[in-house]
Amino acid sequence: MNALQIKNLSVAYEDKIVLKDVNISIPVGSLTGIIGPNGAGKSTLIKAILNQLPNKTGTVHILDRPLNPKDLIVGYVPQRNAVDWDFPTNALDVVLMGRYGHIGLMKKPPAKDKQIALDCLKNVGMEAFADRSIGQLSGGQQQRVFLARALAQEAEIYFMDEPFVGVDAATERTIISILKDLKAQGKTVFVVHHDLQTAGDYFDWMILLNKTITAYGPTKQTFTQENLQQAYGGKLFFMDQAKSNDNLVGER
Repeated sequence: MNALQIKNLSVAYEDKIVLKDVNISIPVGSLTGIIGPNGAGKSTLIKAILNQLPNKTGTVHILDRPLNPKDLIVGYVPQRNAVDWDFPTNALDVVLMGRYGHIGLMKKPPAKDKQIALDCLKNVGMEAFADRSIGQLSGGQQQRVFLARALAQEAEIYFMDEPFVGVDAATERTIISILKDLKAQGKTVFVVHHDLQTAGDYFDWMILLNKTITAYGPTKQTFTQENLQQAYGGKLFFMDQAKSNDNLVGER
């Protein structure tokens, strides 16, 4: 079974093509990095997969079928800048939002679901901040709370858009540890990621994207100098031409 299969996906904003002819198949149980330069369409790809964009063509299947809005199989962590951090709510209530698909939007959360939310906060090291307003949390703490919300959904597949941006080193270690635990449980995780120095260690599958797919597959086969140069338009330089994923420096 494929966790994700995309055929001939294209997305346009007005007259501008953002994604063109995307075709990929990713297996269940993978931890997949979505890698590419700024403006490559990485966030757009996630939004298209989740049916958040109207102007698209092609097909997207999750677990071998089209995504149903009522399905509880998908969890999503958006970019931090897409969230209103001034909204008057606390960390526990944010995590409880991840349970609404199970309990209903207008129903009072049962004790069981509150305990699940608290357990998820504990899992990300934020149980002591359950009653803290989200606007009073640091960037790393906010990201942990949104990761806990995704965990509370008890999904099969997770999409995370730049979860490591603006977080401290300790939070990054916590997040990647949790993502690897999800993989160990048979879950599938997709992560938009920018740091090429860590990508080779974090992910066992890769999608290299620059408006279309330049390469995808197991990391050892995909995360190569040749594929990266193609994805980044030849703008990368390497300290050691023999070990791209160990000595990748960055863009020219």
